[in-house]
This record gives sequence, C-alpha cells and structure tokens, in this order.
Amino acid sequence: MPDDSQTEPVFTTLRQADLPSRIADQVLRAIGDGLLRPGTRVTEARLAEQLGTSRAPVREALRLLESQGLIVSHPRRGFFVKSYDADELAEIYDLRECLELHNAQALADRLTPADLARLEAQVDLLKKLGAEGRMQEQVAEDYAFHRMMCEIGGNTRILRLFDQIATELRSGIALVGRVYDDPVEIARQHDPLIEALRSRDVVRIRDELRDHLRDAAFHATALYRQWPAEVAAQAAADLARTPR
Repeated sequence: MPDDSQTEPVFTTLRQADLPSRIADQVLRAIGDGLLRPGTRVTEARLAEQLGTSRAPVREALRLLESQGLIVSHPRRGFFVKSYDADELAEIYDLRECLELHNAQALADRLTPADLARLEAQVDLLKKLGAEGRMQEQVAEDYAFHRMMCEIGGNTRILRLFDQIATELRSGIALVGRVYDDPVEIARQHDPLIEALRSRDVVRIRDELRDHLRDAAFHATALYRQWPAEVAAQAAADLARTPR
C-alpha cells in the first residue's frame, strides 16, 4: 500500500516556508527596476496588502534583504531601501570587477558557438534599445549580458553574488537614470569584448573586461557624485514623514 503521508501537507508546508523568499524576490525586482528607489520607505502593511499575505512573511522577507545589505531598518520608523553614496557604489563596482575577471578563465574554457551567438544577440539588443532611447530597459539588458557570461562560466556562487551586486548597482543607476549621456555608447562599449570572446584568448578577455567595467564604474560614480544632495534629501524626507 503506497505511503501518502508526505503528499499535500508536505508541499503546503514547503510553499508556506518559501513565502518570505518569494516576497523578497519581488521586492528585489522592484529595487532593481527602479520602482523602489534608494531611500524609499517599504511599509510592511501596504506590501502585505498588495501581496495578499500577512505581515509576518513580509517582515521576514525584509529582514532577509536587510541581511544582504539591500534594505535598512530604523527603530520605530520601519524599513527603507538602502541609499548608496558614490564611494559605496565604487566599492560595489570593484567587487563586480573581481568576480567577472575571476570568471574569465572558465568563460573562455566553456564558451560554445551557441553561447557566443547568444552574447552577440544580446549586444544587438543593447544597440537597438540605445537607438530607441529606452535607457532603463537597456541597463537591465546590459546586466543580463554580463550575467550570461557568469552563467556560462558555470560557478553558481559567482552567479549568485553577481545577482546581488547587479541589484545594488541597478538600484543606484535607476536613481540617476543613466550611465552614459549617449545611450548608444553603452552598447558600443561591448564590441571589443565580443571580439575578445571570439578570440577565446583569456588574457585579452580579461583586459577588455577590465577596461569595460572600469569605464562603466567611472561614468556611474561621476554621475552619482553630482546627485549627493538630492539622494540625501530624498532619504531624509522619507524618514521625516514616518512617525517616531
């Protein structure tokens, strides 16, 4: 006689236990897409109402994001999306460079013609979005391109760290709205990298990646330094509006 003692009750428990992580995933997407901007208050009650859940899993999800450095909490004021200054943004870019350069050897070793075709198609998409001025979509697809390279490299921990870093960077970029004044330029910056990938030369891949990432870091942090007063004012205003 089959043992059905671990059918529905077990799966129900697993779904319930997974609820905070699924809530956290939705909040992460909202941060990365610029829908929850740095300094914005995240209200437990409102989020629970929108998601159709109780406040307990929402609070657990926000604590999880707080442990990852994406959410901060203030006593008696609640949870807020983490605000970054230019120096913190530079540190995140530095960590991203370490990850992607480390991934370069595995990327060169594992890259297949199909993988290369996917990466080339992604750059074509970046050029299309840039020509159409769709800058927020272009930023998201730019990170998708770099995520593909980490995925091809095959190290799941590098991929997981890249996802966290990308969310933090996209959150910052969403605040200033762009990295380059010319949206076509961000796509063109990928052409030398594609050529290096075609060569399968890991030294060349690392050199192009380093130049590419440092150029992006320079432009992003320069823009961020122009906005410190606005960023600080937004965070202070959100804090001031919350009850003590």
